[in-house]
Amino acid sequence: MDLRVRPDSQLGGVLDWGAGARRCAVGRAGIAEKKEEGDGVTPIGRFAVRHVLYRADHLSRPKIALAVRMIMPGDGWCDAPTDPRYNQPVTLPYGASAEKLWREDALYDVVAVLGFNDAPVSPGKGSAIFLHVARADYAPTQGCVALALPDLLEALVQLAPGDAVEISR
Repeated sequence: MDLRVRPDSQLGGVLDWGAGARRCAVGRAGIAEKKEEGDGVTPIGRFAVRHVLYRADHLSRPKIALAVRMIMPGDGWCDAPTDPRYNQPVTLPYGASAEKLWREDALYDVVAVLGFNDAPVSPGKGSAIFLHVARADYAPTQGCVALALPDLLEALVQLAPGDAVEISR
């Protein structure tokens, strides 16, 4: 079963799997064709959910059918377009720009890694497109889709290996 994301003029975005729409945050530049790293766009398309990461010091392991791994303090995600590990997990500190997955806020307490620009990786096309926890005010993301933690966990329960997130305008 796919999760479907679309823009909503009142809420910013909504995510649904047939059980009713849930409010979500999308990129600050909206949902569109993603052009480049840092453009703030949530990309249009259908993206497999590769696996889920979680902070074991903040919550229990999600009871889901997808592959799950704990986030460790040194975990990062390379966002440097010229680096050979671009749009891949790295260990911090890392010699190129990389996003910290072990954050002080709760935004990455649960992260579903989406198969955007990863097979193959196209340098500069965009990196680190995730489903993750939204800010309390549902502020726009850098290009990810973000939900309230209970909604994110409920959505992930619906997924089986091979399922995807479909993002449309």
